Amino acid sequence: MQVRNDWTLAEVEALFALPFMDLIVEAQRVHRQFHAPNTVQISTLLSIKTGACPEDCAYCPQSVRYDTGLAAEELMELEAVAEKARAAKRAGATRFCMGAAYRSPKPKDLRKVTAMIREVKALGLETCATLGMVTPAQAFELKAAGLDYYNHNLDTSPQYYEKIISTRTYQDRLDTLQAVRDAGMNVCCGGIVGMGEEPADRAGLLQTLATLPSHPESVPINQLVRVAGTPLADTAALDPFDFVRTIAVARILMPRSHVRLSAGRGEMSDELQALSFLAGANSIFYGEKLLTTGNPDTAHDQRLFERLKIVAEPPQHAHATHATTQAATGHPVPDESILARPDTGPAARDSATPEAAPLAAIAAALRESRTAAA
Repeated sequence: MQVRNDWTLAEVEALFALPFMDLIVEAQRVHRQFHAPNTVQISTLLSIKTGACPEDCAYCPQSVRYDTGLAAEELMELEAVAEKARAAKRAGATRFCMGAAYRSPKPKDLRKVTAMIREVKALGLETCATLGMVTPAQAFELKAAGLDYYNHNLDTSPQYYEKIISTRTYQDRLDTLQAVRDAGMNVCCGGIVGMGEEPADRAGLLQTLATLPSHPESVPINQLVRVAGTPLADTAALDPFDFVRTIAVARILMPRSHVRLSAGRGEMSDELQALSFLAGANSIFYGEKLLTTGNPDTAHDQRLFERLKIVAEPPQHAHATHATTQAATGHPVPDESILARPDTGPAARDSATPEAAPLAAIAAALRESRTAAA
């Protein structure tokens, strides 16, 4: 399959419109072409500075504008962060992510954060940070400290964005992503689903991500955690199948990226998580807390991995071949032919109708990719 950066919105919407089973099978086929099967990258996320954020993100309990009962906490001390990183490594994490509730970090705070990055890096962990908007100069400073990944989500589609946040623009977010990329860091960028958006907005978010000059190396897909006191506290729950569809389409559009099950896992059943892994998710946040909201505890995740025969991905193992996968995990890699399917069904039968043109184009592309892979 060819990695593309020119996906049209019609093509993305056509993927969302595929029969559920066809979409999952195709996503798993793409996943196995680019990633080691049955492996999941494990990160731990720590809130190093909590609350008192001046932004008005409608989903966020850390905003100073909402009464959520969250107590603000100043930036943590270096040794406290280092101890949390050591504990994360002992628990099996390979990447340590540090999040701070800033609109944009001040120079004195950034100096403290870069010291944390160096300390975590010295432990042999990959490093990640999310600190709000950063300038090109700040991005280069973070890179020089050894930061591997910078997270800055787009949250939703350009069209729905103004209903979620007014204190920074969509272009502000894109500018930060460009600064991160120009500094030579890996980009971690995704969004949140279940915020009352329409299906077209989920397609718009993924189309925006998939048409960036380079796909994000990590794509976190968050399910809204409805926190009392935030404007989205009473939003209707998202259909779990719509969440899985979003994972599957992200996997197809950005085949080399790690697609991460992020916020909301604490409210997901084991079965929903397993279906998400089948759809192409291959990264999680590990630990009992995700910034300020709950997350499955480490022991529960370990039991789930055992039940599914999933193993943790070694550091920088993103593009392993099948041979190295079997050597690293001890699990044989199934032949991709078991996932092959004939091109029948609605997409093929209705390809002559004008309404089905985008869907037919997707079906044709899938046929072409299977032929090329063979």
